[in-house]
Amino acid sequence: QVQLVESGGGSVQAGGSLRLSCAASGRTLGNFIMGWFRQVPGKEREFVAAIGRIGRNTYYTDSVKGRFTTSRDNAKNTVYLQMSSLKPEDTAVYYCAADSGYSMSTYSRGEVYEYWGQGTQVTVSS
Repeated sequence: QVQLVESGGGSVQAGGSLRLSCAASGRTLGNFIMGWFRQVPGKEREFVAAIGRIGRNTYYTDSVKGRFTTSRDNAKNTVYLQMSSLKPEDTAVYYCAADSGYSMSTYSRGEVYEYWGQGTQVTVSS
């Protein structure tokens, strides 16, 4: 089992920034593709970003491109989501997830991720 713990959420005004962290324990994160998802009550979980095992390949949903950046530090067993120019529409619980698969072709589908963090709340006010 891999345990993932998100942190860094909070409340900010529109236009502000937050950096989320996802710290792993149990196994080396370098073995996993990592994804970020978010969810609003009553709505389906939404893909936000994904990053390959060594951080070379990154992917983002269109609504966050140019504003969010995901990165990883495998030596620290931590993945990050830097969020800038935040909008009220970004308000959600954000989750990190780990996938031990060999392909990123399904990076945006939550079902392929084996492990999930507990989530951290991000609230953006107008």
